[in-house]
Amino acid sequence: MVLTSGALTAHGAVTEWRLTGGVSPAAVVLNCFLLVVGGGAAVYGARCRVGREAELIHVAQCSRDAVLRPLGAEVDGVGFSSLYRAVSGIGLGGDLYDLAPSPYGPRVLIGDVRGHGPKAAALCAATVGAFREGACTTPALVDLAAHLDARISGDLGPEDFVTVLLGEFAPGEVRLVNCGHPAPLRIGLRAEPLTPGRPSAPLGLDPLPQLQRARLGVGERLLLYTDGLSEARDARGTMLPLDDRVREAACQPLLRECLDALLSLATAHAGGALQDDLALIMCEPRCATPTGDAGRTHDSPVTHEQLMTPQTGRRIDGAD
Repeated sequence: MVLTSGALTAHGAVTEWRLTGGVSPAAVVLNCFLLVVGGGAAVYGARCRVGREAELIHVAQCSRDAVLRPLGAEVDGVGFSSLYRAVSGIGLGGDLYDLAPSPYGPRVLIGDVRGHGPKAAALCAATVGAFREGACTTPALVDLAAHLDARISGDLGPEDFVTVLLGEFAPGEVRLVNCGHPAPLRIGLRAEPLTPGRPSAPLGLDPLPQLQRARLGVGERLLLYTDGLSEARDARGTMLPLDDRVREAACQPLLRECLDALLSLATAHAGGALQDDLALIMCEPRCATPTGDAGRTHDSPVTHEQLMTPQTGRRIDGAD
């Protein structure tokens, strides 16, 4: 217990009264006054600290929302929703994501910066900024990955790197460029990882990714995630398996409900508290969008039954 000077003085007055058998009224008043002033100063100081902490939390949350804008929209016939949780509970962690409408179709980014703390947060913001800068002006997705690598190279330390996954949506398919990131899951009759044919190093470690094309039609979904999901561990150290439980969580009627169910699944597996940052993006094609002057045709919204029995659609040459 910390005693203020006023409290100590009052205590001394009480001791004097006990030893001498009395004390002057003026001394009692003075000591009581000092006790009140000292206690008030302590309360005021505590309130100031709480106010400063609340202000810092608000600034951190605003900074996070400026970099990691919550997704909850439909872009060119594809629905998107996002979820982000930092271990710190506030501010930026090491995970990142973004969405950009582009002349080449909706483009999405998800990634994971090595490490935690302010340095990782700064690198996270730099990567998102580079994506926003190049997403609408770089035709080839592989070149966009090279643009990100070049733009953040000056911010990287000797041991720093960033895993990223880029996605581009077109009618009936998704195009992917993966630089050392966990493979996304195509959700349909099963949860199927879209693993690249040739792995690439992350940004900062001389990445050489290849373009990957995969079927993604109405009635299917695509889950992009960071290792906060796939590497959530239970008390025995067992990682969360990306099995039917993940597929069931990803088949909720609404995209946001899917993400909430996946968060609950990972948290429960980890014993009630995640040990790493987590970012999730759920993507859902909702209409066929022809290119050229043919215009756009819009199908009815996807139902839960359609998701459980996805349409196979036409075969795309070179697609998984």
